[in-house]
Amino acid sequence: MLDKHLHIISFNVPYPPNYGGVIDVFYKLKALHREGVKIHLHCFKYDRATSEKLLKYCITVNYYDRKTGFLSAVSTKPYIVSSRRSEELITNLLKDNHPILFEGLHSCYYIDDKRLQSRKKIYRESNIEHLYYYNLFKVEKKITSKLYFLSASFKLKIYEKILRHASLMLVVSQKDTEYLQSRFPAGDIRFLPSFHANTEVSSLNGIGNYALYHGNLTVAENDKAAHYLIEEVFNDIDTKLIIAGLSPQEHLKRLAGNYPNVKIVVTPTDEEMFNLIKNAQVNILVTFQATGLKLKLLNTLYNGRFTLVNTQMLNGTRLNDLCVIADGKQEFKKALDDLSKKKFTKENIKLRKETLNRFYSNETNAKKLIEYVF
Repeated sequence: MLDKHLHIISFNVPYPPNYGGVIDVFYKLKALHREGVKIHLHCFKYDRATSEKLLKYCITVNYYDRKTGFLSAVSTKPYIVSSRRSEELITNLLKDNHPILFEGLHSCYYIDDKRLQSRKKIYRESNIEHLYYYNLFKVEKKITSKLYFLSASFKLKIYEKILRHASLMLVVSQKDTEYLQSRFPAGDIRFLPSFHANTEVSSLNGIGNYALYHGNLTVAENDKAAHYLIEEVFNDIDTKLIIAGLSPQEHLKRLAGNYPNVKIVVTPTDEEMFNLIKNAQVNILVTFQATGLKLKLLNTLYNGRFTLVNTQMLNGTRLNDLCVIADGKQEFKKALDDLSKKKFTKENIKLRKETLNRFYSNETNAKKLIEYVF
């Protein structure tokens, strides 16, 4: 059988795999490598170091400096796209005729390049970007950042039409798949969930004594969710809430200090976060924008007990049966009261294993990707 070669253009260096987008890229590399795919990885570099670990899964790894600055900012293309251009990249892509996978709209600067007209080009969706940036605009407080997010959303919506040049689109949620199918009715668009670090369900039986909300607290949406939980849900109940995440802002710490049942864990280690997720009675996840797939949802389902979410968190993930769903503060309060008395059982774990293995197995999804591309 002929070797299967694949170019992958990554918007960032995908190691270490410690935030949403690069988690999908890194564990995709591992899964494809296990299936024998010869990967030629191309990374845009700006805030992360190069990594020799990537050579374990790729036969070549090339790095390109991201072109941040004024010229990228004033381009008619979105900044996240215009800053990821490199003639060296296009030169490397033209050395052969292998398929090219573009990770996110960020990496699509050359997807319509005439020099690549005859190539198979795969778009890997992680978000409907213009909706993502519009929601950032809505939750951001600083006026300069608000204006940037609004401008980016406008440019991204216009730029999205570039995806008609993709031979295939692989989309992380069912809802986003339906959106892109309506936008590009002639396109080959398929649901393929995110790749992730989990291989088996390791949830504990029994009962815990706190609820956990976790996330990168430097992100405005996560900060807003933490404020909502403190002020609207846990403000007048006895259930203990732990909020854990990277670099919580001072105003969030001050707010939590007003509530005896709320504790903030600042920038926990990976091991500390894993133990917090595992030992919680309830992992509570709230989002105000229904785009993409929130990988922390998968982490809690593989490793935690009960998972309490709002409808937007599920966003066509096919994971509704594994979660308790609440919309609005009174529904959250009632769900927390009900769950605080329940034991997490072997039956709960069995259902998780069946559902997650059906839709979210890295091995299965790598085989699907290979079938679709080759």
